[in-house]
Amino acid sequence: MTTERPRATTDRPAHDASEQQLLSSVRAGDSAALGDLVEPYRRELHAHCYRMLGSYADAEDALQDALLRAWRGLKGFEGRSSLRSWLYQITTNACLRAIERRPTRILPVDFGPAADPHDGPADPITDPIWLEPYPDSLLGLASPAGPDARYEQRESVELAFIAALQHLPARQRAVLILRDVLGFSARETADALETTSVSVDSALQRAHKTVEERLPSQSQQETLRRLGDEGLSKIVERYVDAWERKDLDAFVALLAEDARIAMPPLPSWFSGRDQVGTFLRQFVIDEVPGWRVVPTSANGQLALVAYGWNDQVEAFRPHCLNVLTIRDGLVDEIMAFLLVDEMMPVLDPDSFDRFGLPATIAR
Repeated sequence: MTTERPRATTDRPAHDASEQQLLSSVRAGDSAALGDLVEPYRRELHAHCYRMLGSYADAEDALQDALLRAWRGLKGFEGRSSLRSWLYQITTNACLRAIERRPTRILPVDFGPAADPHDGPADPITDPIWLEPYPDSLLGLASPAGPDARYEQRESVELAFIAALQHLPARQRAVLILRDVLGFSARETADALETTSVSVDSALQRAHKTVEERLPSQSQQETLRRLGDEGLSKIVERYVDAWERKDLDAFVALLAEDARIAMPPLPSWFSGRDQVGTFLRQFVIDEVPGWRVVPTSANGQLALVAYGWNDQVEAFRPHCLNVLTIRDGLVDEIMAFLLVDEMMPVLDPDSFDRFGLPATIAR
């Protein structure tokens, strides 16, 4: 897995001839030209919205709001900064408005204490409070970050980082992302948020303290690089084999001693290798007649989708998307985002396409 940390500046006027031509067309009233103009930035802007909001669906809404405002405001864009910087300013403010009217997204581990595995899972909470996974295929990694970027671009969508961001006040969140992820200067960030560089620096210091208290000592990007392709392949092979054979002892052997599992939208989560094993044995592994497991990737992390056999459709259907956190060659955390229709109302056919997954698997 590779990461990109280009050292280009973000505040530069757009001189590309085709971009200037599109700008002229949009200003002349050509709505179709707007799509062509923003298309090179759409993925990275969408990922920016996800970092701010912790939800794919909310990111979609915020980006649409931003693009509509960009369309209305393009006549006033004079090109003193880059089009990219201008779009980030509009998109960031669209996210700030969204945060004001929507609940903060969290993970079950922030909802309450670990549960007793013998009690089974609690009823799902289907209100839009849960942080959602994000497909790696949609990450906007082509455009450069600025010279002040502190986090790698894949590192900046890891679940632990996204979850930590949600604990920040909205404007601190925006400052940290603009400065540390995108590498905007203090002046650019201040312009985007209509504040001062001094205020930006102060907000950034406070944001660092909160985020660093919540992040693990090593990012998943560092862990995955140290394991290498061969090490990762072994973990995937053991995981798939154990789960498909329903060999829970083999599966538990993959877990770290203090491993934990959570299953949004269920609020329950379980901590400790033995507790996780007890829960899986009593309530999960034999829930369906058979399993198929398909590797994928999400949030810059190793992920696998468990498909359970469904007699009604005579095929394997998606049950959960498991985003794994790896530590010292073992699975430290399984964030199992349930894909059961009644538990995850946002599920739609496009969900499978986003993660490159089939809707069903034949026997």
